[in-house]
Amino acid sequence: MKSQGLELLPQILPALKKYFGKYEVFATEEALFETMSSEDYKFKGYVDLVLKTEDGKYHIIDWKTCSWGWNHKKKFDKMTTYQLTYYKHFLTQKYNIDPKDVETHFALLKRTAKENKVELFRVSSGEKKTQNALNFLEKAIYNISNKNFIKNRLSCRNCEFYKTKHCT
Repeated sequence: MKSQGLELLPQILPALKKYFGKYEVFATEEALFETMSSEDYKFKGYVDLVLKTEDGKYHIIDWKTCSWGWNHKKKFDKMTTYQLTYYKHFLTQKYNIDPKDVETHFALLKRTAKENKVELFRVSSGEKKTQNALNFLEKAIYNISNKNFIKNRLSCRNCEFYKTKHCT
């Protein structure tokens, strides 16, 4: 893993420059601890990188390591991309930035790929997606607060209570 990281490292800055052109670093490891609509809870997250380009746009980047890349389904999976949507929502709240001036991106660091070891791609995070993501988060908080836990039936085979009187 260390040797793979050392091989990837010199490719990151050129990839950022090629993808974004001229930019300035706005933040790295930006801590978010922002109040949610339910005052009892705060959203906590750490944004890997925020760049600001010459056109005044902010770009939230989340680094992901992988062996060879992601397929189309993984790249645009709702649950995966909601992470960036939350980052955008709460970062814009924290700094009073217009959400229309913020774009979200994943940056894949491909450890075993033969070429294109750094892949950046944009993920949509518009108004409708943001509202859907926030609704999902609020429902999750509601269910957790009310102890409504969803059973993961894919894990049943490994459970010590599988097919016993204690299985629910």
